[in-house]
Amino acid sequence: MANISMTETVLQCHPMSEKGFVDAIAVHVDRAEGGRLQIKYTLHGLVDGIDFPEVAQPKRTDELWKDTCFELFCGRADDRSYVEFNFAPSGQWAAYAFTGYREGMTELACAPPQIKCTAGEGIFEMTVTVDLPESLRALDVMAGFSAVIADKHGRTAYWALAHPPGKADFHHKDCFALQLEARSAA
Repeated sequence: MANISMTETVLQCHPMSEKGFVDAIAVHVDRAEGGRLQIKYTLHGLVDGIDFPEVAQPKRTDELWKDTCFELFCGRADDRSYVEFNFAPSGQWAAYAFTGYREGMTELACAPPQIKCTAGEGIFEMTVTVDLPESLRALDVMAGFSAVIADKHGRTAYWALAHPPGKADFHHKDCFALQLEARSAA
């Protein structure tokens, strides 16, 4: 039987974000052996008023953060390098590797994540299955889960596990606030 680690946490709205259309965002993450993550983002709020991108062909797409999207940042605690994944409700995605804080950005070679979305009265859920890069699969990693949520009135709210002082900045190591322990076969 595989050894799986499950963690539930909540994101915090950035103090300078526009408020009133998202009440809460929770994250549930399962880390299985081999570095596979299953992440469920659950948004509570005025779902009908959120500006979700239209469903599109699932493919790698840049600049998803300009619209409603959910994100994962992770890296080792003792290393400046990290990776970033962006997951859009449209089914589009992006993945990047960085050598340091916003430095040395390259496209991360990886399998496409699986993205599934459901919505109901006051609730939106996005479930993502993604494989960590080979370099992080067998290690404990520090993770940052975040979301950019735009509404149909032009307001934007930035959500993360933690926020550094100043403007919203998901690349800042202060946002990498959850340790995900490496897993192996039991």
